Amino acid sequence: MVHKGIKGDKVIWAVVLFLSLFSVLAVYSSTGTLAYKFQGGNTTHYMLKHLIILVFGLVLMYLAHKIKYVYYSPVFHIALWISIPLLLLTLFVGVDLNEARRSLPLAFNLTFQTSDLAKLTLIIYLARLLTKKQHTIKDFRSAFVPLMIPVLLVVFLILPANLSTAAMLFIISLVLMLIGGINWKYILGLVVMGAFVLGVFIFILSQLPDNQQGRLITWKHRIENHINKTGDNYQVDQAMIAIASGGFFGKMPGNSTQRNFLPHPYSDFIFAIIVEEYGLLGGGFVVLLYLILLFRAVVIVTKIPKTFGAFLSIGVAFSLVFQAMINMTVAVGIVPVTGQPLPLVSMGGTSIWFTSLSLGILLSVSKEIMENQKKEIPYETETVEDSP
Repeated sequence: MVHKGIKGDKVIWAVVLFLSLFSVLAVYSSTGTLAYKFQGGNTTHYMLKHLIILVFGLVLMYLAHKIKYVYYSPVFHIALWISIPLLLLTLFVGVDLNEARRSLPLAFNLTFQTSDLAKLTLIIYLARLLTKKQHTIKDFRSAFVPLMIPVLLVVFLILPANLSTAAMLFIISLVLMLIGGINWKYILGLVVMGAFVLGVFIFILSQLPDNQQGRLITWKHRIENHINKTGDNYQVDQAMIAIASGGFFGKMPGNSTQRNFLPHPYSDFIFAIIVEEYGLLGGGFVVLLYLILLFRAVVIVTKIPKTFGAFLSIGVAFSLVFQAMINMTVAVGIVPVTGQPLPLVSMGGTSIWFTSLSLGILLSVSKEIMENQKKEIPYETETVEDSP
């Protein structure tokens, strides 16, 4: 039976199931206008496409959770150094969308967002090194420098096309370092260094002609519009209308009206559609699902502290939940528009697959904990050194 092959934290599996259900319903409801515009009114086209991508992601998740998590350490260590030239390649030959090159083209009109690969590989790389360096974790040269260099390199390569992803990954890396025991003074120095590099980058762009400034003008307008509440706030205004009209119980599935006016209601602003159709009750439930996911990761950390599994679990879970919170705070107008999808819910391709892979790795850690508890194996002895 299939259910006998599903192991690991059952609560996490339940979270995945509910988020997938919200995803299918919300994508089907929010792509109606898109279907009439590009598919001759075939409203099931995008839902079926999304369902296929989602099912493939769930299969990927299932396969990932079957593999012992320590085996991911050497594989993704190599993958990190593969992702770096891919990020560089994307900057030059990636798909140009809104003056940004974030992805490489694939077959079947799909794209491969290289920052998704870089994000996961960097998290696993940091988890690996934090585990290996625990005996010298407070040392600057032997522990901090090997962690700092790939973080700055990856973040800098993502920055020109995607400021929000670069900033998010930088914060995730800092949190993981702090949890791993890196001296907080070194982390503070890294923050100052990151701010300096960002400032220099923005200054250089600002000196170029307007048609060569890339995303700088977009970043400036979004921040100014958010702070001053002036200018073109059409996206946020429509999202706020959707949320306000949803009330407590919502308009019920399929009855959204703002999907006809809201740009990208199936990706960046899908949370607004969920609240409109399912109300604050449904929106609150989605928020709770992500918080439960983070809580289950914290439970894993308390069971195997300072091990590769612990750093891996909290890094993966925090990255997904942090991204979810950014997406939802954009929808309710708390932070400027970022373009971050809602993990496992927004319509997408490789973003869903990397989210599924991340959850599969998290489930793999929880599976090992449950199996080792039965065998009474001490976790402190299980580190990345056990991997091939």
